[in-house]
Amino acid sequence: MTLESIEKAIHGEHDLIVILDFGSQYAHLIARRLRDSGFYSELYPYNVGLEQLVALRPKGLVLSGGPASVYSEDSPHVDARIFSLGLPILGICYGMQEIVHQLGGVVEPGDKREYGHACLQIKTETADDGALFRGLSSSLQVWMSHGDRVTWLPQGFQSIAQTENCEFAVVYANAASHSQILAPIYGLQFHPEVTHTESGTELLANFCRFVCGCKGDWCMETVRR
Repeated sequence: MTLESIEKAIHGEHDLIVILDFGSQYAHLIARRLRDSGFYSELYPYNVGLEQLVALRPKGLVLSGGPASVYSEDSPHVDARIFSLGLPILGICYGMQEIVHQLGGVVEPGDKREYGHACLQIKTETADDGALFRGLSSSLQVWMSHGDRVTWLPQGFQSIAQTENCEFAVVYANAASHSQILAPIYGLQFHPEVTHTESGTELLANFCRFVCGCKGDWCMETVRR
């Protein structure tokens, strides 16, 4: 059985989450965390063609981190039309900053690079009715690794969690709050995919299950059989 035939079989039977990679050293970990939680995912370059992306029929998109700065002339950018596909999107670190930059917010160099643990405080009442943080503690230790920071959110976005040094640690918008988007969009300034982040795997699973509507019924053993 070829890899292509396996992928076709999987696409026909299981919900798919597509990860768009901006050159992150952690991108493969996102896929691993999702698959370990029962959600089938595939990794594609950030500039994958829109027609190819639509043909995959994903249930949601994850935008990875990356080493670039979104405001630089040669920085990588997704096709802005992905925000109007009606697919839930989760942006991680650079991925979050890409969302903010593309949709009218402001990203600037930070006063200093933030690297290490930070205490994430989740707001008591969030605009997404708690879907992303369902079953999680209201305070989590998360892993930060970024030099740039969001200083102004796009219209309709709001912060639903913050740290002492990062007001916009988790941001959110939906179709009711922003004219350009048709489905929920989240941005995380931290990295949920690394083991240093408390409950990071559960957070990613919540995005797949409660935001994207994935069943979470994939496992490698099923493919082998």
